[in-house]
Amino acid sequence: MPRKIFKKYMPDQHKLRAHPSLRWLGDHLHNPNLWHLTRKSVSRAFLVGIFCAFLPVPGQMLIAAVLALLMASNLAVSIGLVWLTNPITIPPVFYFTYRIGAWLLDTRIQEQIEFHWDLATLQTELAAIWWPLLLGSVLTGIILALLSYVCIQWFWIWHVNHHWRKRKPGRYRKRHDQD
Repeated sequence: MPRKIFKKYMPDQHKLRAHPSLRWLGDHLHNPNLWHLTRKSVSRAFLVGIFCAFLPVPGQMLIAAVLALLMASNLAVSIGLVWLTNPITIPPVFYFTYRIGAWLLDTRIQEQIEFHWDLATLQTELAAIWWPLLLGSVLTGIILALLSYVCIQWFWIWHVNHHWRKRKPGRYRKRHDQD
């Protein structure tokens, strides 16, 4: 895997360990899988990050960080992938997941919502879309997270094998030229 690309954007692990707001995590931050770019830690990070990106709740990055600690996935990649759903992509992504949830629950899709900026309207409209949105988001997150996990595993193995095959003829010629 192109580690140089990832490493260029990775935060310094020593600075993060010493950061005052992260001291409560203690020894959990000393797990090498949280910082190294290995096939297992990066593929787990894709699993965690993409799943958390599809959660329709605030604090996705915090959830991703806790899951990264529990699953020993790369912390920075896990948190960075949460930003797949950002202020620009959230409306279409969550509308898509809402439609999937509504289809699975066999509920009527609310196409037009009359919205007034008061608490009662917000609670009413949120109650109407909450279960389809949650179901569709969690199901989509699980499917895409598992798919990305398998794809990263496969790509990493392919990439390493490809580079070994590319390097092998050059090393073989150099060794026989010296004889």
